[in-house]
Amino acid sequence: MGGAFLAAAVLARVGGRIGLPTIPLFILAGILLGPHTPGYVLVEDPHELEMLSALGLVLLLFYLGLEFHLDDLKAGGRKMALAGGTYLLLNVGAGLGFGFALGWGTSEALVLAGVLGISSSAIVTKVLVDSGRIGNPETKPILGIIVVEDVFLALYLAALQPILSGADSLAAAAMDGGKAFGFLLLLALAARFGTRLVSRLIHTRDDELLVISFLGAAVFVAGVSEWFGVADAIGAFMVGLMLGSTTSGERILKLVHPLRDAFGAIFFFAFGLSIDPGDLPTVLWPVLAAVAVTIVMNVCAGLAAARVYSFGPQATANISTTLLARGEFALILATMAAGAGLDERLSPFIAGYVLLLAVLAPLAAGRSHWLARFLPGGRDPARREDEERTAVPV
Repeated sequence: MGGAFLAAAVLARVGGRIGLPTIPLFILAGILLGPHTPGYVLVEDPHELEMLSALGLVLLLFYLGLEFHLDDLKAGGRKMALAGGTYLLLNVGAGLGFGFALGWGTSEALVLAGVLGISSSAIVTKVLVDSGRIGNPETKPILGIIVVEDVFLALYLAALQPILSGADSLAAAAMDGGKAFGFLLLLALAARFGTRLVSRLIHTRDDELLVISFLGAAVFVAGVSEWFGVADAIGAFMVGLMLGSTTSGERILKLVHPLRDAFGAIFFFAFGLSIDPGDLPTVLWPVLAAVAVTIVMNVCAGLAAARVYSFGPQATANISTTLLARGEFALILATMAAGAGLDERLSPFIAGYVLLLAVLAPLAAGRSHWLARFLPGGRDPARREDEERTAVPV
């Protein structure tokens, strides 16, 4: 475990010097030090880190729930819902079509719809911070789309779980789905109406007790969620949603941050351990095709969002390139697919796809002005100069 932390840290430091995000580097560390590559093998059996990896996944989604507030969806209004819905329609729809075109199976196509359809909130946020665009006009729609994706994520995973569990009949699938949605609805009602009671139960001035309390709640509800057919990650997300609205929400957000980073790194590292680089060439062409589809759909979604918000070519290019990255959610789906015994090509496909886009997206975001020149109005110097002037970060 210590070697895993250090290997991930060393590669992340090296990658940080050339502007690469940490997620693909953590995965690369797992690949290089796993049992499928020549040289020194740090971990012979990926299952040795299984519990720590599961904890990393739970904390990633718990943190996402803490950051998301139900009021965010109301504040964004119709424009946020329209831009986010259009993004999902284009990307998830294209992912589903791409999955069926591959011919790997219906369950595999449903998994690929989520893999190709959902952006990486971790990489998107990092790109916005690193590029100094937090104060730009187009940043609010970008974050709005991420919020809509988060809502879709919870519903999508809840619907997907009964399918991946391999229900024997339509009635069994309906029963499993009903049980999962019932439990999810119970958690949602608790998040919506039980905030005051939960706030009293969780509140303490002692940071040590607070950490033990929220960590225990997140992991416990994640485990109970699996009994009801809901992905453990979504159970943790709902706990985060619940605790984020309490009086202790801001303190919990700060206290969980280092835990999320540490065990999240182990989650990505452990995923890398399970990847055999020898399998990547077998899915090279599907990966390249999927990346091409994602780029085209993101440009289309950027144009649609720009139309909703009346943005010019540079802001459109910023939206298209910033939302391009895929990361933690795609890897969650890969883990679920492997556990459900789906097509063995899914894991190397998702790994190659995530690695390529996680590296490509920050580079594309930093050169979005190249794309802006080819968008409607992009060759108008006066319009471009005016847009760049009004988009100076505050």
